[in-house]
Amino acid sequence: MDPIRAYHDGSLAVQTRVGVREAAEHVGRSIGRGIRPVAAAFLELQPMLVIGAADPDGRVWSSLLTGPPGFVRATGPTTVSVAGGVPARDPLAGAFAEGRPTAVGTLALDPRTRRRMRLNGTAEATPRGLAVQAREVFSNCPKYLQRRELYAGEGPAPPEGARRDTDHLTPAQREFAGAADTFFVATLGPDGADASHRGGNPGFVRVLSPTELTWPDYQGNAMFLTLGNLETDARAGLLFPDWATGTTLQLTGTARTEFTATGRAVRFTVERVVEREHASPLRWSPPEYSPANP
Repeated sequence: MDPIRAYHDGSLAVQTRVGVREAAEHVGRSIGRGIRPVAAAFLELQPMLVIGAADPDGRVWSSLLTGPPGFVRATGPTTVSVAGGVPARDPLAGAFAEGRPTAVGTLALDPRTRRRMRLNGTAEATPRGLAVQAREVFSNCPKYLQRRELYAGEGPAPPEGARRDTDHLTPAQREFAGAADTFFVATLGPDGADASHRGGNPGFVRVLSPTELTWPDYQGNAMFLTLGNLETDARAGLLFPDWATGTTLQLTGTARTEFTATGRAVRFTVERVVEREHASPLRWSPPEYSPANP
């Protein structure tokens, strides 16, 4: 196989600015192209998968796919199948077609064990769902991941409720995002798409207006994949799950990184909002907050 190019120029620029190039080079050696047996076993246990991609209009979204354990499984050293594909009412429903590989970022995250695995590459539709071809596979540490127990919903999904589309956050949506302890962010860069996790204590996301919010960029693994992508392409998508009800709040827009003397923050401008009631059948317990949360 060809060697992995761990970072593109955007990530390298952020790493250099922050002063973590040496640490990033060390971490980058963990990125591989193949799916190891332990990773394949982890995937088959998961009832959910977060993906990130652009819709046919070029907007970037982060979406939540769910199913019985085994709905995501490795079918070869670099291939994964996702049974069911993207739900028809999801903003990414039209993003993938047969015979047309499309950039995708995926994140398998298990709140029960605080483990997560990222697999980025391309995906195309199949009669059964999605076929994903891996470009890079790696695990992340459990930092800022809240522990939760799953108590319902690993079976087939019941019919979901209403879908609401707007170009701004309603007061209820602003309150929900501002109280979140977890969300997911999708970005695009020269090497493809990426889906990542952000976590903290409630209030770490600040909603500044109906069309703008911000969050701090906490110290992580020094890779700067998300911020690196934003250096080259401002498009981004956010996913806020309601762990208790299965409702999802999806935002698409643009984001930029703000560097200050005290740290970094990302400012996101909302262009479109999709709220889907009971989009996920999964029901999770209240969180046990990560000891790493500031």
